[in-house]
Amino acid sequence: MLAPPPFMLTTGPVTAYPAVLSAMARPAVYDGHHAFQQFYRSVVGKLQAALRLSNLPLILQGDALLGLEAAAASLIGRKDVVLNLVSGVYGKGYAGWARHYAGEVIELAVPFDEAIDPDRVREALAARPDISIITVCHHDTPSGTLNPLAEIGRLGREHGAYVIADAVSSFGSLDVHPEEAAIDIFVTSAAKCLGATPGLSLLAVSDRAWEKIKANPDAPRASFLSLLDWELAAEVGRAFPVTPSLAEIHGLDAALDLYLQEGPERVWARHARTAAAARAGLEALGLKLWPAREAIAAPSATVFHVPEGMADIRLRDTLLERYGVMLSLGRGETAGKVLRIGHMGPAAEPMLAVTAIAALGGALNHLCWPADAGTGVNAALAILERASSNHADSKGSSREVAHADPA
Repeated sequence: MLAPPPFMLTTGPVTAYPAVLSAMARPAVYDGHHAFQQFYRSVVGKLQAALRLSNLPLILQGDALLGLEAAAASLIGRKDVVLNLVSGVYGKGYAGWARHYAGEVIELAVPFDEAIDPDRVREALAARPDISIITVCHHDTPSGTLNPLAEIGRLGREHGAYVIADAVSSFGSLDVHPEEAAIDIFVTSAAKCLGATPGLSLLAVSDRAWEKIKANPDAPRASFLSLLDWELAAEVGRAFPVTPSLAEIHGLDAALDLYLQEGPERVWARHARTAAAARAGLEALGLKLWPAREAIAAPSATVFHVPEGMADIRLRDTLLERYGVMLSLGRGETAGKVLRIGHMGPAAEPMLAVTAIAALGGALNHLCWPADAGTGVNAALAILERASSNHADSKGSSREVAHADPA
């Protein structure tokens, strides 16, 4: 049996929370029984609360690529002009699905260490008033960059376009929600920042997007790619389009409980602290971040350049073999150039960033690249100390206000 590494700090799959794995071991129940249907409806309700939706989200029975392709197949019609925003590997890849269904696809691209500039989106929309759909990847994990999703969503809404957003590796790590960001189809995953296992796509679909999907004669029906088939799946008494992935639904239920009980704001803060510590430690080691600016670095993954002349696989394997730390290689344009530290779900713990920096210092020295592991660790710890002090000051201020005499 293959044992997981002691420290799996990859960008996906991520280590699942123990409570999720325990929930997945619950006995299988017939999906046609009202007890399971009521349970399923409760899980959809928890997801609705997490996504802060006014309508019900969908759960598709396949990992996030299913949701992303289904969004394109359902929303994009033959007369649509799609503006595909490209700042990374997955943003670039979405054009393939868009071209399959659209009349025309226009690409707005930036270097893969940059983020999309909303002004360029505004200019593209002004130049082509017939653009009807915008597609964007919020966080492209091969680059570790973050696009300004809410600004893009608002531009799309003002233009009258529909926006499809890949939020697979961002939702749960920061304050982003589909309705607040004016996103029409928002696709995310149970297996990233929520800390569950691969196997489910989670989607929010706006009311206006549902209207377009229903009017689209080419939208899949009676298909694994169909969103329409799942629109009413949470109604108790209605048969599911296909047998749900029972274990994964139980795991998602536990993951949502953890997220909502810890409190989203605390979860986001935990991701942010972990990523900030990792970035500070890397820079103190003398390593260069892949994102051009720290302001566009995502809280769910930290991507850095492999030192010149060093093989990425050798550094990755040295980390694993000597220290039990597993990082991700680059992908597509970043393959061979970077390593990626995942801060998602259970891996979004600040001391795990310190662990990664300590291991990197040791691995780099082992490979004859001078790095002061102590300096790196101290830089990461300084971020955590600062965050801890700010938190203590904040609590103190709150107590002072709470106990202040009325004016």
